[in-house]
Amino acid sequence: MEEIVLQKIDEIANEMIDGIKSITKIKSVRTESSLTYPFGKDIDDCLNATLSLARSLGFETENVDHMVGIAKYGKGDDYIGIIGHLDVVETKDGWNHDPFLCYEDENGRIYARGILDNKGPILANLYALYAIKECGIQLKHPVYILFGTNEETGFQDLHHYLKVRKPPIMGWTPDCKYPVVYAERGRAVYQIYCEKQYSNEFNEFVNEYILSSNEYADKLELDIDDLEFGKMQLKNKKCKISDWELCFEFTLSYPASITNEEIKQHILNKCKKPLNVRCIQNYDPVRFDKNGFLCQTLKETYEKVTGLDGTPVTTTGGTYAKCMPNIVPFGPSFPGQKGIGHNPNEWMDRKDLILNAKIYALSILRVGEVCD
Repeated sequence: MEEIVLQKIDEIANEMIDGIKSITKIKSVRTESSLTYPFGKDIDDCLNATLSLARSLGFETENVDHMVGIAKYGKGDDYIGIIGHLDVVETKDGWNHDPFLCYEDENGRIYARGILDNKGPILANLYALYAIKECGIQLKHPVYILFGTNEETGFQDLHHYLKVRKPPIMGWTPDCKYPVVYAERGRAVYQIYCEKQYSNEFNEFVNEYILSSNEYADKLELDIDDLEFGKMQLKNKKCKISDWELCFEFTLSYPASITNEEIKQHILNKCKKPLNVRCIQNYDPVRFDKNGFLCQTLKETYEKVTGLDGTPVTTTGGTYAKCMPNIVPFGPSFPGQKGIGHNPNEWMDRKDLILNAKIYALSILRVGEVCD
């Protein structure tokens, strides 16, 4: 049965690539919100086009308040959830082709904003499920492909979804890397701020403790090294000055061996009046049992399809797994593929999209459990 589904992926490969290209050509960058379009009309247009594509493949669909789309296969309450996102980041200079043209070169490398992050991978999951459906295979658990619309700018889509719908019993988000990721670092965004008349104290602190710190936040005495997660990371440094306030913002990507409260105390120990500290956002680290059913199943499917080592790993990134219960990051980038998403000339190879679809199809079969 598994070999039949893998063969079906090859048969529908060109159809899948065409479908992915059609959605990546839609400029789904966040624009002005309205009551009808919570993240702007462009993103809503992309969501509607994606759900229309899913219906053309024979799936039942649902639009959850213009925030999350669902393509459904099977009946029941306890569903397997696979969630990715259709919104993309802004494009900047440096592209060799129009970022929404979806250009494919002679080697089968496809360049487009969102081809990797995250339209290509979540649609590869849709077509993986389509292959299963076309083979007439019934699963014990229903499978939902979830299309988010606000991953890049705040997770409001997922927060709303979880208010009106129950979470999946298990699943994954194809918005990270292979092999399966069993744990994500925490991520905290801090601001140092004061009134404008205290510019000297503000500048001294920022220079001494932030700008002079290495990438591991050594001047804040936060340069811890975790055997499981690696070193603390200090990034996204930016100055924000308003009419009434001086503010410097930075992000700490932190391992599970320290809590956000402990991090805040380290910063407070360095930060004296008239300066103030506030944490404006925090997502605690996420950890799954790497020896449990989900991680081990995804490990085995990855190894079968690729022949590569599938030992579960950790990540410094942040995905929907921070908020959606019971899901792990899984794909789409293979070892050595880094620094592609969010950058000019974002790319994904045709062969890798097909390989992803095969990994995901096998994973859906095994996690969803084929009916006898």
